[in-house]
Amino acid sequence: MNDSSWGAPPQAGYWGPSEQGPVQGAAPAGPTYDAQDAQHTRPMPNVPAHGGDQDDDPGAARTGGPLFHDDAPSTAPYGEPSHNPQSPQEPMPSAAPQPAPAPQKKSAGRDLGAAIGVGVGLGAVIVASLFVVKAVFVGVIAVAVVVGLWELTSRLEERKGIKAPLVPLAVGGAAMVVAGYVRGAEGAWVAMALTALAVLVWRMTEPPEGYLKDVTAGVFAAFYVPFLATFVAMMLTADDGPRRVLTFLLLTVVSDTGAYAVGWRFGKNKLAPRISPGKTREGLFGAIAFAMAAGALCMQFLIDDGTWRQGLVIGLAVAASATLGDLGESMIKRDLGIKDMGTLLPGHGGIMDRLDSLLPTAPVVWLLLVLFVGSG
Repeated sequence: MNDSSWGAPPQAGYWGPSEQGPVQGAAPAGPTYDAQDAQHTRPMPNVPAHGGDQDDDPGAARTGGPLFHDDAPSTAPYGEPSHNPQSPQEPMPSAAPQPAPAPQKKSAGRDLGAAIGVGVGLGAVIVASLFVVKAVFVGVIAVAVVVGLWELTSRLEERKGIKAPLVPLAVGGAAMVVAGYVRGAEGAWVAMALTALAVLVWRMTEPPEGYLKDVTAGVFAAFYVPFLATFVAMMLTADDGPRRVLTFLLLTVVSDTGAYAVGWRFGKNKLAPRISPGKTREGLFGAIAFAMAAGALCMQFLIDDGTWRQGLVIGLAVAASATLGDLGESMIKRDLGIKDMGTLLPGHGGIMDRLDSLLPTAPVVWLLLVLFVGSG
């Protein structure tokens, strides 16, 4: 009902029965609806508003009798009288001015306690495997790759009907990580090529409909998850490999933390609103500042023959690659129409939601460390 109908006589048929039956509490139609009843439809005089917003229908009648405590008459927009036919016109006390609602606190949108707990637990597992036996950490990378591939292919099939073959991807992805650790970049490229070939052949066992999109998604998944992860395994092969991997992990986490902290507190200007509305330019500056400071410290104290100036460069590169990786996965999830890739990690989403900034950052850190201090 628009504003002009408040207090106007009812339109023809308004009070009559509809296809769903008579209106609850409305005056009956026909001869019995005389002038005496019509007096009840006159607008009430202007009275001060009482109570908050109501969901009552302004055209519906009420039964007589005193109003309940939680059954206050509704108030029309713009201060116009309430059209409440049969309610008693008793004087209503003036309501005290309502205080302005307190501003709502910003929320991270996730269970922060669960996120911190899961993050600390994962960090403990990673650090323990990293500094005890290198081969165990390679196994941790392979498991993360397989789970990430499972999440990605499952979401592609659920949301887009794309059936990227998981079996050759999982086997080839794990083999790719091991090949990168044992044979370096050459082994990683060979394993990548063989995995792509296995995807093409495996998909031939099914009907040809959708073959092109399925194998294209499979090759993309093989490159995006296991191939990029092999650079972490290649970092591990150096004499100071565990410290290189720790530097890579610390810089990526610090970059994400700086972006979140500064963006949550000071963020106003959107960075890429069509891709990820929550990211701001202020958050990007926070990521750069935090990552550069952490990079200077890590290169000076963790990496053999490293300098703090080199750490500044690596920190800047990590902030850029981590942000692009985060935006890239946000683009994928927005195309799929989902918020998270999975629910395996409480407070974080899925494995792929944690790998989004790590995967593209791994080859960047590996390359810069090789250029600055050698392959070791």
